[in-house]
Amino acid sequence: MRTRTSYFYLNTYIVTTFVVTMFFSCKNNFKEVQQIGVLQNQPIGEAKNIDLKYTEAEDTIGRLIANLKSPKMLDFSNREFNFQEFPEGVTLFLYDEKGQKNVVLADYAIVYAKTDLIDLQGNVILITPQKDSLFAEQMYYDQKQEWLFSNLPVRLKSATANSGHGDIFDSDTKFQNYTILEGRGDMILKD
Repeated sequence: MRTRTSYFYLNTYIVTTFVVTMFFSCKNNFKEVQQIGVLQNQPIGEAKNIDLKYTEAEDTIGRLIANLKSPKMLDFSNREFNFQEFPEGVTLFLYDEKGQKNVVLADYAIVYAKTDLIDLQGNVILITPQKDSLFAEQMYYDQKQEWLFSNLPVRLKSATANSGHGDIFDSDTKFQNYTILEGRGDMILKD
């Protein structure tokens, strides 16, 4: 006949064996789970010397709207809000209907796939065919709307219009309809 004490020891032995087994069997799985988290934060791909083209269909011939070139691209399409990162800078060419191009240079860029928005950062320079130059620390390019904008200070050096500076910039890719606003008051520059 078993006593209450023997049931207690038997249950304690079974629970202890189960806990120890679970502890040692989960140890390797925990390391695997940690690796999965690390892999999700790493890029899924890396490319060198890339040349991305954004076109718009016109009848059967596609018109080139933008061309992004960079020495290095990191692909984070494994994320829910996926993006491509350009840690070594970009050169972005924006073309109008006549094939004239504006050139945008930046030290760093991110292209967000879901929104078609390009975030250009660090020593951003926009150069027009008329040799006007706009300098900023950050600028966004909306590929769908073909629009450039910034909410950080910008400086315009123009060969064809009034030069100026401001805190907000808004422009079409042709750089024909642009606005520069100052924080203390509006300064509107139009070509």
